[in-house]
Formats: sequence, C-alpha cells, structure tokens
Amino acid sequence: MPETVLYRKYRPKSFGDVVGQTHVISTLIRSLADGRVGSAYIFSGSRGTGKTTIARLLAVAVNFGDGNTSDEARDFLAGRSLDLLELDAASNRGIDDIRELRDAVRFAPARAKRKVYILDEAHMLTTPAWNALLKTLEEPPPHAMFILCTTELEKIPDTIRSRCEEFAFERLPLPLIQKEIERVAKEEKSALDADASRLLALLAEGSLRDALSLLGQTISAGGKKIKGDTVTTLFGLPPQEEVTKLVEAALFGDAKRAFSLIAELVTRGIEARMMTKLMIEDARYALLLVIDPVFERTVLHEMSEEHMAALKKFGLDVGAARIEEVLRALLEAHHSPYTTVIPHLPLELAFVKIMKTPNPQP
Repeated sequence: MPETVLYRKYRPKSFGDVVGQTHVISTLIRSLADGRVGSAYIFSGSRGTGKTTIARLLAVAVNFGDGNTSDEARDFLAGRSLDLLELDAASNRGIDDIRELRDAVRFAPARAKRKVYILDEAHMLTTPAWNALLKTLEEPPPHAMFILCTTELEKIPDTIRSRCEEFAFERLPLPLIQKEIERVAKEEKSALDADASRLLALLAEGSLRDALSLLGQTISAGGKKIKGDTVTTLFGLPPQEEVTKLVEAALFGDAKRAFSLIAELVTRGIEARMMTKLMIEDARYALLLVIDPVFERTVLHEMSEEHMAALKKFGLDVGAARIEEVLRALLEAHHSPYTTVIPHLPLELAFVKIMKTPNPQP
C-alpha cells in the first residue's frame, strides 16, 4: 500500500474525527454555534498537525454544517469544489497570483454560502503580494473567507495578522499518535506490538500525517504482524536492546563500553542522531518511572514488558538525580552544532562528560 493512501483514507470527515488540537476545535465549534464566524484565519504550526484538514472542515461546517455528507460537502473535503480554492503560496507567491485571487473574490460562490480560500505555506508570499492581499482582508466581501496556513508564523506581516483570527496548532504527543496508528493498523487488519507503534510515533515527531505515512510503509514491508524489529530494520534504527545497553552505559558511567557500541552501530550505518534521540526517550521513561511508580500503568501499552522492566530497574539502581544528569548531557549532544564534523562525536563527548560526574546513590 503506498504510504500516501492511509493518510487520505483516514482523513477526518468532521470535527469529531480530528485527533488532538482540541483547543482549536472547541473554539471553532463555539464560534459556529454562536454564528460568529470570522472572515480570515491564520492556522500556524509544524507540518502534519492538521492545519489544511481543519481548514477544509471549517469550510464544510460554515457552508453545510459539520459532518455533512452531501456531494457538495465531499467535494469540499476532497479539495475539488469550485467554491473552495486552495493556493500553494510556495509556488504561487507573486503579486500577479494574488491579484487574480483578489479579482476572483468579487464573484459570489456557485453552490455554497461562502467561497473559501485556503493559502498553504502562506509565509512564502512576497511583500508586494501581501500588500495586494491586505486591502481584501480589510474589507472582504461577505461571501468570502480566507484561511492562511503556515509553518512560520513569524514571517506573516503584522498588518495581515492584525486582521485575522489566529490558531496555533500543537505537535501531537507521542501517546496520542501511538494510539491512533494502532487503531488505523487494526482497521487495516495489521497488528503492531507496543515497541513498533512507539518507534513509529517517535519517528513522526508530532506529525500524525507522517506517522500514517510511516505506518503505510511498515505495513507494506512487515505484513500483518509487525514488531519493533521490523521498524528498526526498515528505517535504519538501532535495535532496542542496543539502545537499552547505551542507556545503561550512560547511567553507570561506562564510557568504554559506550564507545564500542557506538562504533559498532555507526559501522552498520545507523545515525548517531537517532541513537541519541532513542536514548533520550528511554532515559525520560526511566526518570518518570522512578519519580512516580504509578506512571507504569500509563506507559504499559507503549512498550514491551521486558523493555519497561529494564528501565524501571535502571531508575531504582541509580536514582532520579543521575538520570537527570544523563538526560541533560544527551539533550546537549542532540542539539549540538558539531554533528557535521563527525556525526557521532557529540554523543561520544556526552559520555565523557557523564563519566566525569560521580554516580550518586539513589
């Protein structure tokens, strides 16, 4: 199955189907119920967090009611209605493009109540293009609505922002993405074990769209029963047991062992940045488990019992203060600007730093 299919297949058809972004959805629903729908909106946030999807859902709700299944509403959701115009500002960013849009705004919608204009990557518009759009946003026709979607809100001129209602879209938390891809995998007659779904959610970095794309690739490669090993092999990740060994070496200050493991993984073509990222995730779980044992119930479905037992033991052996020190060193390595010199050097330096710090008693 091509990776794009799952994202399109499971695209929300109503506000109730949206995963996450509850602060955005609840506000829009109240506005619709009170009849106070604006003429211009800015949806900002990182990629794959639902900006364009919710823009289409808002367009449907304004014109036909939320969850409407008529042919016109389906055309809106599919982005093929004459009354829904989507403009990619990355490739249509000039003043001539905006002038054409401004001229078209004067015409009433063909079948809907309001004609909706969605500008993707709106921050890519040129300064003359923004100036051309400003007058329309100041005095929009009553039948027009604008939704500007952007990943770089700071590049939107203040004059434009002052005339729009703004909504900030958040990266989805890992457990929420994990739960959703497990649901979709079940719908696709595939089963993910806890480690597989956790790794896919981690790779998605807060983007549900990316998570579903990764899931599509994994189902194609792994069949009906997908384990964590399938994900690590497919995407070039370090095996979970190797990550656990690295975390153990960090917590107990065994730099010699760590250097050997890092060298072996690098030789196998595994990126140091991904090693560091997975170590951070494991160390964080170990910290949460030692601070609050009840947290174990929360993460029970997120990883295998063996994996969780190992992290729990680490926390009991070294204590929260030591885990915090290790996490700080790993975070520093993850954000190091020197990864282009020797990609795994920041991680090695993190182990040297950890080794110099005495291991406190729990």
